[in-house]
Amino acid sequence: MAARCRLAARFHHIHGANIRLDASHTQATRVESFANGLCFSQEPLAPGQIFLVEIEEKELGWCGHLRVGLTAHDPQSLEVVPEYSLPDLVNMGDTWVFAITRNHNRVVVEGAEVQARGRPWEPFLLIERVRFPRDTLVGRSRPGRYSHILDDLYKMNVLPATARRSRIGVLYAPQPDGTADMHIVINGEDMGPSARGLPTTRPLYAVIDVFASTKSVRVIPVDYGFPSLQTLCRLVIQKHIVHRLAIDGLDLPPLLKSFCQHE
Repeated sequence: MAARCRLAARFHHIHGANIRLDASHTQATRVESFANGLCFSQEPLAPGQIFLVEIEEKELGWCGHLRVGLTAHDPQSLEVVPEYSLPDLVNMGDTWVFAITRNHNRVVVEGAEVQARGRPWEPFLLIERVRFPRDTLVGRSRPGRYSHILDDLYKMNVLPATARRSRIGVLYAPQPDGTADMHIVINGEDMGPSARGLPTTRPLYAVIDVFASTKSVRVIPVDYGFPSLQTLCRLVIQKHIVHRLAIDGLDLPPLLKSFCQHE
């Protein structure tokens, strides 16, 4: 699973006509219009694996926000990438996509009990049997020159769902009946099952639609279990700098700088 997680934490080379990917395939930017911004994970997700993105840029003048979900369609098999995830890709079947809104709440099945959400200060988010480090999942405003003095305040500054620096994730959790539930996670909060009955016999790719007022997003890697060597290197670098903006002045490769700046 670890190898697949590393591969899936990038965007697929197949994407919408208005999308441009950076060299690492971790940043997707819509360069014009408000549509044709569909992106997919590079590889199918493993059960319980979250595909997490951070909103990097917004664009004024458009109505609507990021759209997120899963699809059983292999991007490589698409003759043409649809203009929209909703309704175009969804109408092709075997696709489950939801628009992220300022007040996105969990989808509750009528007659079902609402489970209590985890406390926002708990260090881990538990979804089914998978634990995620909550701090990685939570989006916060970009740290400034003296943010290290205000770390407690910085950590409490959780952003609205559609704000710049907000973090949105999607995953699927297998169920006893052989199907799966899709979960959307917004800034460390599990929205609950947004869709049920997903097939587990087919590969499921993450869908990220960089739509309308959302202009650019970046994939955020999430560690499972023990931290990766990359993460350990980042922690050492961050420990030995005066403030986070000092990373720009280090004599490091651009990709490593980018990784250290997007914690």
